[in-house]
Amino acid sequence: MESIRQNLDTYYDQFDNDLKEVIAANGRMQRFKAGDTIMQQGEFLKYTMLITKGRVKLLSEGDDGEEFFMYYLEPGQACALSFVCAQKNKRSDLDATVVEDTEAILIPIELMDELMIKNKSWYYFVLETYRSRFRELLDVIKSVAFHGMDDRLSYYLIKQKNAFNSKMISLTHEQIANDLNSSRVVISRLLKQMELQGKVKLHRNAVEWLQ
Repeated sequence: MESIRQNLDTYYDQFDNDLKEVIAANGRMQRFKAGDTIMQQGEFLKYTMLITKGRVKLLSEGDDGEEFFMYYLEPGQACALSFVCAQKNKRSDLDATVVEDTEAILIPIELMDELMIKNKSWYYFVLETYRSRFRELLDVIKSVAFHGMDDRLSYYLIKQKNAFNSKMISLTHEQIANDLNSSRVVISRLLKQMELQGKVKLHRNAVEWLQ
């Protein structure tokens, strides 16, 4: 595992040297295995995470236990919710599940107020994180409110293609259905229609985007 400073230089080069030194002195590297739950709805957070490897899925849980996919965290990103919960000592509203083996820099929440006041590069990073997540959530809301499941599925697959940086999207029909709060039968039917239209090619436990 690379050092905190090496990871900051690689994935968070927008941080100034003073900030990197503070994080290196106070943070710690942590590994998580695929399938681990690293944040649960209703719990208080003890740290915020800077992702340096892997992928983490953020989910919102409904009153009846249903899950709704929100967004992914990937290298170079942090969870905007953790900033809010840390500063206001609030409980988490989301669950976070590790999709791929992940490494992250854990920063104690006690540092959040100090960093926001004393370090401009951290302040701007937090603002940009809020902005990008707000825009992403608006896209999710628009897709649910104004588009049918076929359009939502296309939008979802394009996002996954861009996130994986590959036209081969290694997700099962069941995983896609869970993320879109739908059923596997509906998603399989729509994917088959998209395959007949030449938009995708279906593989075992994967979908290839052709356009």
